[in-house]
Amino acid sequence: MNRLNGKVAIVTGASSGIGRTTAKLFAAEGAKIIVGARRAAELESLVDEIKAAGGEAAALAGDVRSEDYHKALVALAVEKYGKLDIAFNNAGTLGEAGPSTEVSEAGFADALTINLTASFLAAKHQIGEMVKHGGGSVIFTSTFVGYTVSFPGVAAYAASKSGLIGLTQTLAAEFGPQNVRVNAVLPGAVDTDMYREMNDTAEKQAFITNLHALKRVAGPEEVARSVLYLASDDASFVSGTASLVDGGLSITRT
Repeated sequence: MNRLNGKVAIVTGASSGIGRTTAKLFAAEGAKIIVGARRAAELESLVDEIKAAGGEAAALAGDVRSEDYHKALVALAVEKYGKLDIAFNNAGTLGEAGPSTEVSEAGFADALTINLTASFLAAKHQIGEMVKHGGGSVIFTSTFVGYTVSFPGVAAYAASKSGLIGLTQTLAAEFGPQNVRVNAVLPGAVDTDMYREMNDTAEKQAFITNLHALKRVAGPEEVARSVLYLASDDASFVSGTASLVDGGLSITRT
């Protein structure tokens, strides 16, 4: 406990799934949290949960595609808690799916904007603040899809999420001298609303489950604990990594 004592963190995509679970874990480990997502009601209920458990949190709803929103999240962290130490840029979308020859330009561009450009804009302002206070940890949610394995019909998702790995490496190299660590977490299948949307039948879920060496999908808290590691001083010499948390999916051929 208290691995993040005295730290201030931003978590985006915090209204549900991995983001919500990670925000609660960060708070339980002593961090003060700024949570962001589009849905204000879900964010407020999350803040209430964190406060009820003895933590500190504040919410700001908005659109991650907006650079002004990322500026405002950082400003809120500084206004309320005086600094920024950790950022978990988790907001994302599956994007337009289907045969690549039929995916629209607008659909492809929207996935790039939400999954990749928004993460760049977030980090741009987060890192600028972290440098003022001696460094910090930035974590992106990428995926194994398009990195070790892919599937038909997910070109926009794969391209945008794998682009985060290049961004991770570049930011880590660029800001390492200022003690800013940058890493990406690459989950396998996680039992979230997005997972159930993508795998909406028992047959699809059985297929995905079998791809993993562990023959199950993850709970959000299992990914959250890996994010906590990257956020904490336990990972003080870890930067620029694409950290697979995929239950052995990437090495399984059975």
